[in-house]
Amino acid sequence: MMYDHEKSDPAIVAVKPTNKAGQPAAELVEPRAGAEGNVSQQSTGRAQYRGTVSQALARIRQAARQRKKEKFTALFHHVSIAHLAEAFSELKENAAAGVDGLTCRDYEQHLERNLEDLHARVHRGAYRALPSRRVYIPKPDGRQRPIAVAALEDKIVQRATASVLSAIYEEDFLGFSYGFRPGRSTHDAMDALMVGITSTKVNWILDADIRSFFDTVSQEWLIKFVEHRVGDRRIIRLIQKWLKAGVLEDGIVTVSDKGTGQGSVISPLLANLYLHYAFDLWAERWRRREAAGNMIIVRYADDLIVGFEHETDARRFLDEMRKRLQEFALSLHSEKTRLIEFGRFAVANRKRRGLGKPETFTFLASPLSAAKLVGANSKSNGSPGGIACRQSCKPSNRNCDGACISRFPSREDGCSRSSPATSTTTRCRQIVRH
Repeated sequence: MMYDHEKSDPAIVAVKPTNKAGQPAAELVEPRAGAEGNVSQQSTGRAQYRGTVSQALARIRQAARQRKKEKFTALFHHVSIAHLAEAFSELKENAAAGVDGLTCRDYEQHLERNLEDLHARVHRGAYRALPSRRVYIPKPDGRQRPIAVAALEDKIVQRATASVLSAIYEEDFLGFSYGFRPGRSTHDAMDALMVGITSTKVNWILDADIRSFFDTVSQEWLIKFVEHRVGDRRIIRLIQKWLKAGVLEDGIVTVSDKGTGQGSVISPLLANLYLHYAFDLWAERWRRREAAGNMIIVRYADDLIVGFEHETDARRFLDEMRKRLQEFALSLHSEKTRLIEFGRFAVANRKRRGLGKPETFTFLASPLSAAKLVGANSKSNGSPGGIACRQSCKPSNRNCDGACISRFPSREDGCSRSSPATSTTTRCRQIVRH
């Protein structure tokens, strides 16, 4: 049996976690179809490493899927030379250099020797993370976004570690979580949102913005969240090294007990992990236990959209969401977080009350409005899949002539109970109704 083989495998040792006060318990979620495909995506083209790394990650993934509440106590040996080599091959050749100025091209000249030395330092505890180099990139609103550029060897070890941890957490993350995850791109998130708001009774939209999320994450809470599934102290110490390495700017190294170092290789995984425990599990419970009507959720990294059938649900959720985030050192941006009337009836309802046009909101740089929703609905003869396909393809300039996949999400993908949406996969303009 697969379980017996996996249980006897010395690469993975799992034990029951202890209950810790103040920590949210992980909920069981159904595994999503296609997760096994992640294994092939990890392959690097290096024949001597491909099988070793892929098989190791597959065993971790299988154990994580079968034993949802257990800790992994023996993960560190998976940060092997083979895994470091694969991580190096996945780095962009022109990736920006860190504080040491070392580039991929320089490192590759003596790659085997360098990786053996790096592996030895990591496993004997001599590896030291360097401060990240602070750079700024422009934001759409004209402000500057701070980015942390890690040193090359830090990127290699972070990527190898992140792939090991992703094999665990991809089995835990909920279906409405998108962004920096395999097979869950901006297109997928937009598609899920459009299908949700066109095939479910959504009359109110909560457009939530977490204030400076990547800079305000509590590192103390982050480590506690990691420890829900990871009992290997050597992996925990690696993460702590990266968090405490600091940032170099204008010749000064700054170390903080907050933030994940936005721009570092492992930062997206840690951010998704933090919001999984701080928001996702709570929001899913709220939807099942508290919501009186339909409710949809789509989260792309720290960009949150929640749709409601009833205004009372929306206002209660917003109030309780503020309290929930505060428990984990997060807060909503008061100017960017809005609750707006939306849906196919919003235009007519507001006109009847003598109000102006419904407000628009922006998700992943795509503006959405109730007026456009009504127009798109009439053009598609009420076909929600057609709307979702055209709207979600627009940002990526995709051609929608029957080649674009529109997926009707199940509860795990963002739709609430009594939703007409199913988990059926259909092609646009070829909607299958059940």
